[in-house]
Amino acid sequence: MGRGLPHGRPCKAEACEQEARKADMSHAMPAALDPHDEASARRFIAANTRPLTPPLVPEIRLYLAEESLPIWQKTEEELGEMNVPPPYWAFAWAGGQALARYLLDNPALVMDKPVVDLGTGSGLAAIAAKRAGAATVLAADIDALALVAVRVNAALNGVSIETTRDDLLAALPGPAAVVLVGDLFYERELAERVTAYITRAAVQGARVLIGDPQRSYFPRDRFGLAAAYQVPVTRELEDAEIKRTSVWQL
Repeated sequence: MGRGLPHGRPCKAEACEQEARKADMSHAMPAALDPHDEASARRFIAANTRPLTPPLVPEIRLYLAEESLPIWQKTEEELGEMNVPPPYWAFAWAGGQALARYLLDNPALVMDKPVVDLGTGSGLAAIAAKRAGAATVLAADIDALALVAVRVNAALNGVSIETTRDDLLAALPGPAAVVLVGDLFYERELAERVTAYITRAAVQGARVLIGDPQRSYFPRDRFGLAAAYQVPVTRELEDAEIKRTSVWQL
């Protein structure tokens, strides 16, 4: 098996070769993208993605990339950096799709309640929560470009979402009736931090909902199954065209 993407999935041969070439580069290209500048980030998103509907959640449109490698390369080029994390925000991952579907089909879970979406990425689950009637939704991600994408996607869907770049996992959980976790169990350290955070949130009375296809570090014995879906995905990012993905409760 070749080198894997950070989500623990095998990469295509050409992607692996490209990664090897990038590692040998001794200089970076001039920066053209400033993810902390709203206008610059919005231009980048508009130029490298287009409005698409996630297969399992056709009610929602998101600015998404159609291929993984070109936007990853473009991100590095315009940031003027090498080996940057993949643009997770540019894809509708299986866990996020399942979680969004579950919220739209069960709006009473979030109706008139404050919601926090950890590692929001594209904002899919956050948008679904707001569409389902949540009183407020706070979308958290440490990627500044992801948060701009969330704001762009929220506007595209006619909803209002708050965003924060604070690492919420580094602090005690704030007040939230519902905590959402979509596809965050792909790295050991991150999985441990997420588990510790949501455990504390649950003790404080929050409902914790997780969308996950049982990634490498998903602690299955900690959660109860709420719903299961067959999620259409791309073989470029996953190991199958249909990914069995579930929503879990702590």
